[in-house]
Amino acid sequence: MTRWIVGAGTGLWRAGAVAATTMAVPALWAAAVVLAVWWVGSPWTWIPLFVLPAVGTLGLSRPVCRWVRALVARWTGTEIPPGYQEPPPVTQLSTGFWWNGYTYAKSAKQAREEQEWRHKLRDPATWRDLRFVEIVALTAGVAALVPLAGIALAALGFATSSYVAGVAGLLVGIGTAPYGWRLLAPVAVRFLRPPAATTLADRVSELTAQRADTTIAQAAEIRRIERDLHDGAQARLVALGLSLATAEKLMDTDPAQAKALLQEARTGAATSLTELRELVQGINPPVLNERGLVDAVRAFALDSPLELTVDAEPLTLDPPIESAAYFAVVELVTNAIRHAEAGSASISIAREKVALVIVVEDNGRGGAAVRPGGGLEGLQRRLAAFDGTLEVASPAGGPTRVKMTVPCESS
Repeated sequence: MTRWIVGAGTGLWRAGAVAATTMAVPALWAAAVVLAVWWVGSPWTWIPLFVLPAVGTLGLSRPVCRWVRALVARWTGTEIPPGYQEPPPVTQLSTGFWWNGYTYAKSAKQAREEQEWRHKLRDPATWRDLRFVEIVALTAGVAALVPLAGIALAALGFATSSYVAGVAGLLVGIGTAPYGWRLLAPVAVRFLRPPAATTLADRVSELTAQRADTTIAQAAEIRRIERDLHDGAQARLVALGLSLATAEKLMDTDPAQAKALLQEARTGAATSLTELRELVQGINPPVLNERGLVDAVRAFALDSPLELTVDAEPLTLDPPIESAAYFAVVELVTNAIRHAEAGSASISIAREKVALVIVVEDNGRGGAAVRPGGGLEGLQRRLAAFDGTLEVASPAGGPTRVKMTVPCESS
């Protein structure tokens, strides 16, 4: 009984929120009709009857759709992407005028203001929003009014001693309250989602940006490998060759010196081999190839100067995902050591449904955020190549908690 009462109260509140949101445009048109009736006989009656509500509908359509998305996301957890097209940037020409993609303006502010309404009118999402505010009012809006009308009838009936009407209204209001708001989510998902063409265009733009990021990252990695080879192993191997050539010449005349050079050459060869192994490990650790992500992270934790605890379950993933996840963990732990001054950290690796979820938490000083050009933004872009996401929670003073989610299949 208590659960039903709580559900009815929550339903009434949500129905009121749905009605207030979805019926804003119809209320505007109703007010326009009342105003037009009040102005009967005036030659300007057509202004409040047509112009004002039309302009008001255009101005309210986008805020109403934004409120609907927020309500659906809050109550059901369903995220509906806006799908609005981004306007082109305004640019200043050599003549001093500003071009906004449509017309010229004398200032950047004027160019953006004119661009805003022009772009809004040409955006297909604007006409989708105008259609949606009509549909949602006739569907979810009407459904949300039923429990509210029942409560209003009950209040009126009890106030006028019409107890039959009061009880009937109360039963209707309470009985329909848990369901009056539920039509909002399916209507919004069906009619408010971006059109397929817009979704495809956004996906193409996203993939183009990811390809550019991948190309840049590959070029940087190649330069790093070339630099490490040139400055490290290559230089040592050249010195090794010179030592062996000199030792060969001194073998008959100065055996002791030749022996010393051979010992130095052996040391140099061992050092070069160590550097080559470290370089190869930086490209792709052998333990990652041989034993998978979890064991590679555990091996990294053993060698880390930070006190690390790893909580993971056995997973078998595609090599590209394992590599991306491993280096993401390494980068986050390195950031905790260098920037957060952390003393300990924990790493959690698990599979939730069809996604790999990795959580790295440290006890550092916090303050980490995804900033343009920063390391976390680069990590976010690399995960986006696999449709992955990055969530950062790092209040000042710590702790810092980073959650990475990558869609994948695991066996």
